[in-house]
Amino acid sequence: MTSLIPDTAPFNEEQRAWLNGFFAGLMGLQDINAQSIESAATFMPAPSNEPDPSAHEDFPWHDASLPIVDRMQLASDKPMPRRLMAAMAQLDCGSCGYVCQTYAEAIASGEETNLTLCSPGGKETKQMIKKLMCENGSPASPSVVTNGVTKPSEIGFSRKNPFSAKVVESRPLNHEGSAKDTRHVVIDLSGSNLRYEVGDALGVYPSNCPDLAATIVRRLAADALVKVNTPLGQRKSLVEALREDCCLRDPTDELLELLMGRIESADRRSTLSTMLKEGVPEGFDVLDVLEVATGATVTATEFVETLSPLNPRLYSIASSMRAVGNEVHLTVGKVVYEREGRVRKGVASTMLAERVSAGETVRVFVQKNHGGFTVPPDPSTPMIMVGPGTGIAPFMAFLQERAANQNTGDNWLFFGDQHEAFDFLYQNELGEFQASGVLSRLDTAFSRDGDRKIYVQDRMREHGAELWSWLCRGAHFYVCGDASRMAADVDRALTEICSIEGKMSLEQAKLFIAQLGADGRYVRDVY
Repeated sequence: MTSLIPDTAPFNEEQRAWLNGFFAGLMGLQDINAQSIESAATFMPAPSNEPDPSAHEDFPWHDASLPIVDRMQLASDKPMPRRLMAAMAQLDCGSCGYVCQTYAEAIASGEETNLTLCSPGGKETKQMIKKLMCENGSPASPSVVTNGVTKPSEIGFSRKNPFSAKVVESRPLNHEGSAKDTRHVVIDLSGSNLRYEVGDALGVYPSNCPDLAATIVRRLAADALVKVNTPLGQRKSLVEALREDCCLRDPTDELLELLMGRIESADRRSTLSTMLKEGVPEGFDVLDVLEVATGATVTATEFVETLSPLNPRLYSIASSMRAVGNEVHLTVGKVVYEREGRVRKGVASTMLAERVSAGETVRVFVQKNHGGFTVPPDPSTPMIMVGPGTGIAPFMAFLQERAANQNTGDNWLFFGDQHEAFDFLYQNELGEFQASGVLSRLDTAFSRDGDRKIYVQDRMREHGAELWSWLCRGAHFYVCGDASRMAADVDRALTEICSIEGKMSLEQAKLFIAQLGADGRYVRDVY
């Protein structure tokens, strides 16, 4: 059989044989024309004469589906930067301002002193980083970091030197009757010289709810105006530190240990000990821990020293500068829920939805996208976008970009939420994109409107043949949203579609999809 794989392609004989068979089979399909074959063949990596240093290093732990115990075992004999990398969530989501590998390397080198930036990894990542740093003889406590502190010597605005930008509006996107409160937030970047591309994120430094900070001060029986050193290396009054610099959501082990040593009740001490060993209950915050430790006496200084820094939140940008100029738009889902008789509020989402009025300022920076999450470089390339709920944000930017540039590529959006009548975010804007021809296809899934729940991955399966034909035309496939549930379900659906419509095994479909990812044609912005 004539080989379809160039001799220069970087495959071994087994891989070459399988790929030859795959393309030979693909060429035999009656419903795939020559143009589709050529497009599908683009998933082959182009030969390169330049050595790729990363190709010689394997990261078997870089798999978000693996438990952290397994990841650490795979990296157990590796240098410290790689062991730190294995402790990360393995999503390369960029929420830390890096990807997993570069965040780990920055910690190992001492360039980054904040050990709490991997928000998807949660407490288990923070604890593992702390353990590794202790084993390495390095300071384990992220007591002083520079995030949010303006340095006069820095040129331009950045994560460590954020810009104070005015809020223009925070407009509700859901209609009356919805169980959700999603906001379209507009922020003015005029005077900052900040530039962003579609696919980038906006970092927002939040502030805690003043009522929560005041309640904690009362629980400590402390003077609200006493000066303390904040986790961000500044000296402020206690109440200012709690509002502006301290994470009040996630209790640290240091806080639990401090309170255990100051409480007389054996039962309460036992409860704190269990939390230290097994982790605090889901949703438990700093105030909850203080209430468990009622009777413990600690000073304001001791208390603040145990808290983590209040890190910025990253939001996918929902606008194109080519369409909106110096503005930046966000799609923010307000988080509010009740637990044990107390209302809990998402720190950044409620700030943007409730506590910051038009004309007031928030501290922001632009976080560049990782992994090529942006529109295809070829304006004629088709795009398939899957973004339920607030995951629609970057795709509003993608559509604005393509409209502003008069790109000719087809665009297909899968969007889902709870109720069509209440939760069809950007319905009017999407209708305008359809009317103008920018949005070629729109498939929606409203999970609470029928007898059974329908999600975006179900709509994908319903249109599997058409989706496969788009991929064979060279379409790029994008996903934005929750990593553990939605994105995983979408990935399974895509694998099944490629297997069925491409007439290959599931293992072959997984290899095909992996190559789409390697070629930048399957890109995810997940968290």
